Amino acid sequence: MRKMLSLISTVLRGSAARNGAELVSEGSRVMVSARTYADFTPQATFDIKKCDLHKLEEGPPEKAVLTREEGLQYYKTMQTMRRMELKADQLYKQKIIRGFCHLYDGQEACAVGIETGINRTDHLITAYRAHGYTLTRGGTVREIMAELTGRRGGIAKGKGGSMHMYAKNFYGGNGIVGAQVPLGAGVALACKYQGNNELCVCLYGDGAANQGQIFETYNMASLWKLPCIFICENNKYGMGTSVERAAASTDYYKRGDFIPGLRVDGMDVLCVREATKFAAEHCRSGKGPILMELQTYRYHGHSMSDPGISYRTREEIQEVRSKSDPISMLKDRMINNNMASVEELKEIDVEVRKEIEDAAQFATTDPEPPLDDLCNHIFSNNPPIDVRGTNPWAKLKSIS
Repeated sequence: MRKMLSLISTVLRGSAARNGAELVSEGSRVMVSARTYADFTPQATFDIKKCDLHKLEEGPPEKAVLTREEGLQYYKTMQTMRRMELKADQLYKQKIIRGFCHLYDGQEACAVGIETGINRTDHLITAYRAHGYTLTRGGTVREIMAELTGRRGGIAKGKGGSMHMYAKNFYGGNGIVGAQVPLGAGVALACKYQGNNELCVCLYGDGAANQGQIFETYNMASLWKLPCIFICENNKYGMGTSVERAAASTDYYKRGDFIPGLRVDGMDVLCVREATKFAAEHCRSGKGPILMELQTYRYHGHSMSDPGISYRTREEIQEVRSKSDPISMLKDRMINNNMASVEELKEIDVEVRKEIEDAAQFATTDPEPPLDDLCNHIFSNNPPIDVRGTNPWAKLKSIS
């Protein structure tokens, strides 16, 4: 009897041990699963570079708070821009993309920082280096890639190409150097007239900064106190000419003279975000326009016809990549502060690459727009009155 009780006790202890082991094992699985999220720092505060100020008593803060969710989103968006531009470079060299094409890789922190500093209901207009802003303003990678290849599924239905992309509250992509700035002031005038507390961001490069129409726009915007943020993306070279050879004054943030200005580290997404928030608040408070200079850098040449190394060295490009790359800077911040793991960011990279490849496949197989669509979308397709010269065009038919 004692032997039987001892045997039963042993069996029960073994069963309990097994059950306990299962519970421990299950708990470990729960802990491992939870570790992926719970053990990461949910947010952190970072020191950012102080902005240079013009006609301002105080500027943006020198510290920025970043949450884990924001960091992952910024990383994915910037990585998507980078990979999209590298794919565009490849398709252009394969002669699948033709015409003008100006790539944005290296300047990703500008687009993401600006977008996160304003509202989606605010307005934005830029020059022909527009792919990044098309993405942040709501365009998809498929729409952008299809537009580059001139396909029907493009964001401008295949009619605009690289320089002429549009989305809601995004007015392009403009091919005439500097011409988007007075157009943007007109949008800001509409915002003020309608009293909707919205603003317009007008972007231009350091080369366009010497255009006379920009100075005329400064004058009108200041005179009428328009809610307009003028942003000069200073990537150091206007086409193939360094800023020092093109401008007597390279302090672009002071060019407004009577308009307040900021000079910002355009390679740091947090610095751009905080400066944009500051500028947006300035505009919304009725103080009129403000000017921002974002010091950034482009890795490719001015356009695809420019190898980009005849007026600068490969070593210069490599030094910027190694010391100031916007994606690497954000990645290091997140990993060093336990806000994300290397494996997690690699998963995002894989996801982004797949999205880009799928978009490239679509962009090379989607049909081109039909001939009878050629003259649509110039005016309203159903205008309230006849618009002279449009009706005969609408009769064109494709015979292919």
